[in-house]
Amino acid sequence: MLIGELAARTGTSPRLLRHYEVTGLLTPHRRPNGYREYTEADVPRVHRIRTLLTAGLPTRVVASLLPCTADTETGPALAPCPGVSETLRRRLAELDEKAGRLEAERAGLRRLLTELT
Repeated sequence: MLIGELAARTGTSPRLLRHYEVTGLLTPHRRPNGYREYTEADVPRVHRIRTLLTAGLPTRVVASLLPCTADTETGPALAPCPGVSETLRRRLAELDEKAGRLEAERAGLRRLLTELT
């Protein structure tokens, strides 16, 4: 299938699909005319990529976790693989730290607004 069909079937823009190719998340075959050609297996792969990205994981981490993903009745899920738990815990700690910094910034802005009134 061509990029437009994959985009329609996954709800992902062609631009994002090309980005996934550049980052190594997708590897379509090229037709002689240069068009990208995707397989049926790329449809669930894109869904797994989107699930991991929506969880806040950067593409470099998504690339390392993709081999540990599986499709279930409820959608994409992670399967037990060496290092997965550590990777997710590390990312969660990074997000917790970021959330703490954002909360401190919010408190600072609230204080400044209170002082103005």
